[in-house]
Amino acid sequence: MKGFFLTFEGPDGSGKSTQLQLLHTLLAEMGIESIVTREPGGTAIGDAVRGILLDPAYGEMKMETEILLYAASRAQHVHEVIMPALNEGKVVLCDRFVDASVAYQGSGLPGDLDAILSINRFATRQLVPDRTYMMMVSAEEGRGRLNARAGIHLDRIEARDLAYHQRVYEAFQRIAEKDASRVLKVDATKSIDEIHTNVKTDFLTYYHSIR
Repeated sequence: MKGFFLTFEGPDGSGKSTQLQLLHTLLAEMGIESIVTREPGGTAIGDAVRGILLDPAYGEMKMETEILLYAASRAQHVHEVIMPALNEGKVVLCDRFVDASVAYQGSGLPGDLDAILSINRFATRQLVPDRTYMMMVSAEEGRGRLNARAGIHLDRIEARDLAYHQRVYEAFQRIAEKDASRVLKVDATKSIDEIHTNVKTDFLTYYHSIR
């Protein structure tokens, strides 16, 4: 039986990683086999690329280079981790996927959205998540949450100015509106428990409907 591909997206500071882990714990309690992975990264090659992408030392990186590096990491991730798990019938919980490139790199290089989508279709062999939870929080609140974390060191992407992160937020909004059948927009300003209940209810409804 084909597995189920689930992604968590949203602006930095939205709490998506927390919600992904909570759902993973729930699935384990229910006896549903799942794996947790992330982008960029998820493989030895991907993690090496992640180190380059997020290191503030590489401030001279061009947006075209950034787009291609994310896609390269993603290609390895899909072929080495995601597709094998799906072919084994597992639920794959992934922290970011192509939507993140559309929002982050598309906001950094406006006008090249078609190129970003084309590159990523090639990298993923047109793999699309079955369901995506878009954790929405404003750019201002997301930045505040990041700054409030003890000893936080912003990575190369997080450190970009607020205007850039506002464009990212707006891009995520457009993705959610354009692909509402796949994407559930979640109010990430609510409590962790409220958000988890929302995600859990939707996931179980959707998951059982295809089983």
